[in-house]
Amino acid sequence: MSTNVPLPPEALDEWLAALAERLGIDAELVPTGLLLDVARDVAHNVARPAAPLSLFLVGLAAARSGGSAEDIVAASAAATDLALSWPAAPR
Repeated sequence: MSTNVPLPPEALDEWLAALAERLGIDAELVPTGLLLDVARDVAHNVARPAAPLSLFLVGLAAARSGGSAEDIVAASAAATDLALSWPAAPR
């Protein structure tokens, strides 16, 4: 069932913890705030549909580099830098 009602922060935390467990990932390693910031910057400066796809690529890049917290931060920074420098779409 899908709704358009935003999740309260505690529900988001619960969802992420459950998904991390299902995927065999330590939920403490997921920088939620950082990833949400990347998604926001991509959605606002590129296109909304680009946000989840960009986070997927950030995750792949971080994993290929070793998967450390530093790798996630570096991949996130690269995505944010690119999004913030992306040319505005003509109106």
